[in-house]
Amino acid sequence: MGLISDIENCRLCADRFAATATAHAPRPVVWFQPDARILIAGQAPGMRVHKSGRPFTDPSGDRLRDWMGIDEAVFYDKSRIAIVPMGFCFPGYTAKGADLPPPAICAKTWRTDVMEMLGEVRLTLLVGGLAQNWHMGKGSVTARVADWQSTAPRVFPLPHPSWRNTGWLKKHPWFEKTLLPELRHAVTEALT
Repeated sequence: MGLISDIENCRLCADRFAATATAHAPRPVVWFQPDARILIAGQAPGMRVHKSGRPFTDPSGDRLRDWMGIDEAVFYDKSRIAIVPMGFCFPGYTAKGADLPPPAICAKTWRTDVMEMLGEVRLTLLVGGLAQNWHMGKGSVTARVADWQSTAPRVFPLPHPSWRNTGWLKKHPWFEKTLLPELRHAVTEALT
């Protein structure tokens, strides 16, 4: 079996997920293939993605595609865009309904091999703190996103596109005015 098949069949966290408030089984969402031009490194699938089996099939995905300036057809073309979260499965909710973080074992087990399989991508989008910490070392999401020009045009650290970050976006209008036009240009360049 190859790497993609091994991840699709992974059950390392079955007991952990069964013990969450959602009591669900693992369902790895694997959305990449070698030689993709753009890497979207994210956190973990949410419940909607767990059910659909496709990454970012939720309002966060709508916002991310808008940020990138692309439609669903391009976004879901695995030959062009690899979507590799820090955890391939929905980690579940706490008893109070809060999102659980992805288990660290997922990235420890799979991430290095996936990055090697992808090879040299043209553009990397680091969506949220967990992906930024893995790829850039520990740090503040706000500080990294504010310093985006130091890693552009090859790497763009981004806040998570969740509705929870709407306040952050309003507080930092430079994100839409300055960073997003450059991000859209970098996406267009990487895809051509």
